[in-house]
Amino acid sequence: MAVAEGKKCTSVTGAYNVGAVLVDINENKVVSCGYSRELEGNTHAEQCALEKYSLSDSAEYAMYTTMEPCSTRLSGKQPCVQRIISHPAIKKLYYCVEEPLNFVDCNGLELIAEAGIEIFNVDQLKREAEALNSHLIKN
Repeated sequence: MAVAEGKKCTSVTGAYNVGAVLVDINENKVVSCGYSRELEGNTHAEQCALEKYSLSDSAEYAMYTTMEPCSTRLSGKQPCVQRIISHPAIKKLYYCVEEPLNFVDCNGLELIAEAGIEIFNVDQLKREAEALNSHLIKN
């Protein structure tokens, strides 16, 4: 489902297409989705999913994303890792691909693990997640 969200992105030179899905673990229910640049202001997928839903302190959530959440943003905006960590109800992170090496810092998974959030790699969707960003691959 996160890959389907990522497919909604309008490709932009120099920007990655990412999809994210927020799931209520207790209810086994999708509560929010997001994709890169969905909301105004150069927004990231995880940011969009979180901004569109008010998390309950009594629930537990999992974030599914096609790419490792960013740990630093050159724009100065709050990184997605910090947005995820700041919600103690988010207990699990599922991701398809790691941040590309040309990103700043690339330590999102490390920070999320340090915060006690369980991390799962969905490697079987790696090719689909990478295909979302074929516009950035130089032949």
